[in-house]
Amino acid sequence: MEHTKTEPDTIRQLVRENYGKIANAFGTCCTAGVETPCCSGEESAAHRIGYSDSQIESIPDAATMGLGCGNPQAIARLKPGETVLDLGSGAGFDCLLAAKAVGETGRVIGVDMTDGMIRKARRNAKKAGIDNVAFRAGEIERLPVADSTVDAIMSNCVINLSPEKEAVFREAYRVLKPGGRLAISDVVAVRPMPASMIGDSQMHCACIGGAALVSDLRQTLEMAGFEKIEITLLDSSRDLIKQWAPGKNAQDYVVSATIEAIKPG
Repeated sequence: MEHTKTEPDTIRQLVRENYGKIANAFGTCCTAGVETPCCSGEESAAHRIGYSDSQIESIPDAATMGLGCGNPQAIARLKPGETVLDLGSGAGFDCLLAAKAVGETGRVIGVDMTDGMIRKARRNAKKAGIDNVAFRAGEIERLPVADSTVDAIMSNCVINLSPEKEAVFREAYRVLKPGGRLAISDVVAVRPMPASMIGDSQMHCACIGGAALVSDLRQTLEMAGFEKIEITLLDSSRDLIKQWAPGKNAQDYVVSATIEAIKPG
């Protein structure tokens, strides 16, 4: 697929519209009439990607939309008093869990480019009685966050949607404190995808078509300045991915992965 100067904005608008429909729908994304990773068993989606019963039960149902591909909480090692940033915070599920982990002395910032998701997340935080979390409208390629202010960055199945992944990781590096860390769950490509898959808007919004090759992802992280990079492939995710795009054999090309890295210092 030939890239043009306008393509990144076109892709972002496509993603914004798709997830805007989800945010404005009643229930989960599976009732919104759009294809996304969650549409493979609404109620069990969070369980299937690694969240415990206690985590799910501790957060308002409206925040549990099943839009992820893993559980970044499991690798984030959050501590009381830390500042945490969630890239693509959606309805606030991971932010609210993180807010509980960092406690009253910590704080959590969620950034999302979809206004409907921001409104939904703020309602969920109010319903949960959690006030050490703030949701900001913005793009993850241009974060509305000050330099060197964040201890840990989380993200759950969002960076694959970005058409400018180099900018995402440069921004992540900028806002992290020295010694800060990435704790990301995302979809990555384990082999080159056919052009038809990359150019398919539905495949992109289903967190498949925009997935980066593992080797490219590692190089992008290194170029941004990160060290101690660990990308762990989760082959067990292939059965779930198969359901995201039936008949497309997406599971032969992409898998879920955990991505960890450190900003030196």
